Amino acid sequence: MAYWLLKSEPEVFSFDALVKAKSTKWDGVRNYMARNFLRDMQPGDLAFYYHSNEGLEIVGIAEIAAAAEPDTTFKPEKGKENPWLVVTVKPVKKLPRSVSRAAILKEPKLKDMAFVKYGRLSVQPVTAAEWKTVCAMGGLPQGA
Repeated sequence: MAYWLLKSEPEVFSFDALVKAKSTKWDGVRNYMARNFLRDMQPGDLAFYYHSNEGLEIVGIAEIAAAAEPDTTFKPEKGKENPWLVVTVKPVKKLPRSVSRAAILKEPKLKDMAFVKYGRLSVQPVTAAEWKTVCAMGGLPQGA
């Protein structure tokens, strides 16, 4: 199993909206590095759900429910291939305590986290040790 972090602006699609929808296609990713991470995701992988722009905090955990497939929201020019992908995600649980970006930046165990180094990337890998640390910070000492 691999771990990830997905970012969404809460006013666009919050974690509560994911809970209500029960699942969604994670579409609209238009960065090649993030697209490659989507390609690497497998069903059963877990992801932190981060509210960007407003809130700036990890608020929940989602599961990758289906592997990558073409992003049909992107319409390539005639004769060009669609390079973009989506995965299907579903909610697992809301964190008992949200974990702020400020708290992550202050935690020495997370100094090498992709989230710290590549803050603007919308899809990022998370190591098992980072996963465990963030879960503990969010009130889940045993992880998801």
